[in-house]
Amino acid sequence: MVKKRITHSAAFKAKVALAAYRQDKTLSQLAAQFKVHPNAISRWKIQLLENIETVFKDGRSKAQHDDTLVAELYQKIGKLEVELDWLKKKSNEFD
Repeated sequence: MVKKRITHSAAFKAKVALAAYRQDKTLSQLAAQFKVHPNAISRWKIQLLENIETVFKDGRSKAQHDDTLVAELYQKIGKLEVELDWLKKKSNEFD
């Protein structure tokens, strides 16, 4: 019988990785508690430690990116309005 692969949510992985980081229990105890293989817990803990800085990343750079995107979208809207007006004018010539 083939076991079906279980996918866990990011929240569950974070919870397990934090429990492993605290080192209150051994990997075997955590594996039994969460019904997950100890190797998976080790991998999630490593991922947690490697990517922890993204939690505290400065959000201001995102706002600058959003401003550029908004400016580009307004420019595109303006261009489309000009094209629409031109097409309306040309369609009136055929009537």
